[in-house]
Amino acid sequence: MTIFIILHLLVCCFLVLVILLQPGKGDAGIGFGSSSQSIFGSKGAGNFLTKTTSVCAIVFLSTSFLLTRERIQEATSSVIRGDEPAAQAPATPAAEPAKDAAKPAAEAPKADAPKK
Repeated sequence: MTIFIILHLLVCCFLVLVILLQPGKGDAGIGFGSSSQSIFGSKGAGNFLTKTTSVCAIVFLSTSFLLTRERIQEATSSVIRGDEPAAQAPATPAAEPAKDAAKPAAEAPKADAPKK
């Protein structure tokens, strides 16, 4: 489980980086300026970054699905396994409070006055 969380976080960061590196329609990208063709080959960054983005997106969606699926299974599992659910007790009317409970408590005996 922990390995999927770490992989998911790494893919998230890498996916953001790859998307920011892609050239737009009018400019050559944020990271490399006009030198992107010499770094990624004669065709430029287009094919490489597009394929990298696709792979990262697939891994990101897969890890998202696996983490969500695992969390759903954790939430629906029971802490007590193998025990039958308790039978429901029949409904009984509430018992009336005892009549003695309404009386104030008896006072404590007082100490005798000291004799002279």
